[in-house]
Amino acid sequence: MSETTQAPTTDRIDAEPLRRWSRIPVPVIVDLAAECQIDIALRPLKPAGQQPALFGRAVTARCAPPDFGAVLRAIGTMQRGDVLVIDAGGEAAWAMIGDILGGHLHRIGAAGIVCDGAVRDTGALAAMEGLSVYARHINPRGPTGAATTEVNVPVTIGGCRVSPGDIIIGDDDGLAALTPGHLLDLIGPAEAKLILEAEWTRRLAADEPIARIFNLS
Repeated sequence: MSETTQAPTTDRIDAEPLRRWSRIPVPVIVDLAAECQIDIALRPLKPAGQQPALFGRAVTARCAPPDFGAVLRAIGTMQRGDVLVIDAGGEAAWAMIGDILGGHLHRIGAAGIVCDGAVRDTGALAAMEGLSVYARHINPRGPTGAATTEVNVPVTIGGCRVSPGDIIIGDDDGLAALTPGHLLDLIGPAEAKLILEAEWTRRLAADEPIARIFNLS
């Protein structure tokens, strides 16, 4: 057995910036910091307009499919509001999680699942109200071993480095991962961008010439 399990990140993040970030959509985040974007091939399980918003602290699991031992160990460390982030190397041949473990996460109040690999039992997962699931693939074939575990280690998800404790934000358009540094440095510019976009909308609704609104020469 190969095992690397680090203690969950417990550094306190003040509630106020988290409250402010919970209102910021993913397009605004990636406009400001492209390095925060997770590959758009990881898609929400439910159609646009039906996918629950995702917002929570990352608990990471690095898997070597068909082995899903890291998923089992990671789930054992999770708390309410956490996001299970599974690095399965983009592998499509075996699902790393389905309705049994997903149902447990739903029961304990986890925010969601992000899997750079495959999931299964998608109908049941989609019916779990409030559990937001994103994955690269869907495959009914399940895992076949649980020997290797790498839990709460830095992983790469869709080309984006995610460390345990990073904040994962997801909506209908995609996913972003925010480090503690991003949380502090980008919240002001993100809120300013929302104000600017609201101003554009107001001026368009007032039939102001578009060239003037967007400073076109």
